[in-house]
Amino acid sequence: MVSRFLHEEIYRGADALSKLSESQITICGAGALGSHLIDNLARQGVDHLRVIDCDRVEEHNVSTQIYGVSDVGAWKVEVLRNHLFRAVGVELDVVTKRLTDRTARKQLKGSDLVIDTFDNSESRQLVQQHCREQSLPCLHVGLYADYCEVIWDEAYRVPRDVAGDVCEYPLARNLVLLAVVIASEAVVRFCLAGETHNRTATLRDFAVRELDV
Repeated sequence: MVSRFLHEEIYRGADALSKLSESQITICGAGALGSHLIDNLARQGVDHLRVIDCDRVEEHNVSTQIYGVSDVGAWKVEVLRNHLFRAVGVELDVVTKRLTDRTARKQLKGSDLVIDTFDNSESRQLVQQHCREQSLPCLHVGLYADYCEVIWDEAYRVPRDVAGDVCEYPLARNLVLLAVVIASEAVVRFCLAGETHNRTATLRDFAVRELDV
């Protein structure tokens, strides 16, 4: 029987896919970055995925997130769970409760890697705080307008929130997907070899750079 991940297996090797399938990864946020990143990791052979998000799909999410018009009004994590099971047979572990100081320890517990894709400073700060307290590896992925960053926690500073409505800011779909590609490869290289490289990218000049820290 041909593997669902045949091409990844040929590229990375069977041992690598076996290692990826055993990794427990928690993604905080199921928006533009989180939804595509979860889908990408599942299609690369990551079987144990948990997602934390308490938002429903809104119409303005359709252009930059993985959801469709028919998903509007549904819980994002439930849409993702159904999507991944139909697509690759992965059973996503979903958490529909908000990440708070009281819930974070339990929600992040058992993770081999935590990925922060939240869109607000308070939630990013909570992720960082609890990952450091529990000695959990953490990767922060963020973007704004023309810029994206994929930064490991040791070099990460939580940015201030953008003024105004958090949902209303310039964002190109191609920047989202570029960030997801960089983050996906960062996750794979960490799981397989422990590599932790920090990178930034800008879409307008289409430049990807290693972050000098």
